[in-house]
Amino acid sequence: MADGEADRLLAGRLRWRCRRGMKELDVLLERYLDRDLPRAGAEERRLFERLLETPDPLLHAWCLGRAAAPDAALAALIGRITAP
Repeated sequence: MADGEADRLLAGRLRWRCRRGMKELDVLLERYLDRDLPRAGAEERRLFERLLETPDPLLHAWCLGRAAAPDAALAALIGRITAP
């Protein structure tokens, strides 16, 4: 499989995982996916996938500033996701 095809498959899989059923999260996550993830390094991509494993209520609280992420790397990623 060519790298471009693998990247498209990964992007499609991540886009599907960004659909959380909470409009606020859907907008934030998909915007990050389109705007920032294409130029993100491998570590940030892995961190984003880890973030997508977070249960919706907790992810919602982190993204809306109602709770703090458990580590600095996740907090920094959430900052990039929620940046205008």
